Amino acid sequence: MNIIIAGDGKVGYTLAQYLSEEGHDVTILDRNQAALRKAQETLDVLCVRGSSANVRSLIEAGVEKADVLIAATTNDESNMVCCLAAKMLGAKYTCARIRDPEYTESLTLLQKEMGIDLVVNPERTTAMEISRIFRFPFATTIEAFAHGRVEMVAFRVEGSEPIVGMALHSMPSSIPRVLYCAIERDGHAIIPDGSTRICVGDRVHVAADFRTITDYFRKLGKNVGRVKSAMLIGGGHISYYLAKIVAGMGMKLTLVEIQSEKCARLAEDLGDDDVRIICGDGTDQELLQSEAVQSYDALVCLTDRDEENLITGLYGVKKGVDKVIVKVNRLSQMDVIRDMGIDSVVSPRSTTANAILRSVRALAHAQASKIEKVYRIVNDQAEALEFTALENAPYLHVPLSQLHIKKGVLVAVIVRNRRIIIPFGGDHIEAGDTVILVSEAGKVLELTDAFTAEARA
Repeated sequence: MNIIIAGDGKVGYTLAQYLSEEGHDVTILDRNQAALRKAQETLDVLCVRGSSANVRSLIEAGVEKADVLIAATTNDESNMVCCLAAKMLGAKYTCARIRDPEYTESLTLLQKEMGIDLVVNPERTTAMEISRIFRFPFATTIEAFAHGRVEMVAFRVEGSEPIVGMALHSMPSSIPRVLYCAIERDGHAIIPDGSTRICVGDRVHVAADFRTITDYFRKLGKNVGRVKSAMLIGGGHISYYLAKIVAGMGMKLTLVEIQSEKCARLAEDLGDDDVRIICGDGTDQELLQSEAVQSYDALVCLTDRDEENLITGLYGVKKGVDKVIVKVNRLSQMDVIRDMGIDSVVSPRSTTANAILRSVRALAHAQASKIEKVYRIVNDQAEALEFTALENAPYLHVPLSQLHIKKGVLVAVIVRNRRIIIPFGGDHIEAGDTVILVSEAGKVLELTDAFTAEARA
């Protein structure tokens, strides 16, 4: 497909990288010559210098032939105007990154009037991810699939768990049955089979329904009590959305922001949500010590600077805070961060890329399946994908054992009429099923890609 990305910042560059690797014709539109030069030198893309809100620049980028236009600049208003102009000039599908809470209540109207097919709010989605982690403090990440019916939880194997050293096919019946989706070991992704053994230090991704997941971790000796108090460092959009999401849950929430004007605005916007707001430098260890940071169940570092988030997070680890979550944009640092003792890392850039990538794939591959979700795991080496199986697909009603599933692909979960199925060889896929796959990154673009040509014949 022909795809135009307006905005060559962190999000735009990441999207261009993913989409060009999948074989799409990508054009980047941006005013920053240095950013365009970097993209031109490192990616297989076409670069056009100009404003995303300028009709002449859009025409030069080929908007009239664009299958998809993605407006990912740092300015919400520019993104909306870009989508409006692109639709009027012939773009088939438009997507805008809109972050400001001021637009949240009127998004439906804005989408309709400005021709925006998809709105992505990375900060709100990141806040939702953090709120899920609050429920299982030991988890490094939690992602929901099938409208929340299935959860994929990642956790670090510390050595005391009864599954250590066991092959997956020999797990005792006393341990609730979950699907072992992926294992990160020494920085590499493993798509497991029955002979795979769990080792100390592994970062394991498991999937099941909420009740089964909870019982499973209880059997492993993990604390399944949710976070009851948290300190948020930084008063940006993520903190605002997170406070709104957890409001009414009985959680003690303290928010630290250095800018007095922003503190006043947050106090007004969150006045009814029982949030304690402190005007001060959340990276100052004296402030953290005076506020007894170690008494909180969680410390969440959400400033605009990766370095400040890491330093503050490390201080929280040193002080013994049970759960430390940091926001980063440079995902290449992930391994180093985890080696430092911080397992939970969130990235609005990655969140945005996943959401937009899902939509582009859905447009490009809609014959035998409909993609609902793309979630990159294990440092982008693997993907969890959610599909809806459509009528007349070649894989329907065929036992999985006869479908010849490709190496590096795992059929993780099937959801049928709200029933969660952890599949075995005798199970099959029916039209309308939600099918969750885990595969090596880029290996599966539609559900039929999971099976060999022989199985699809």
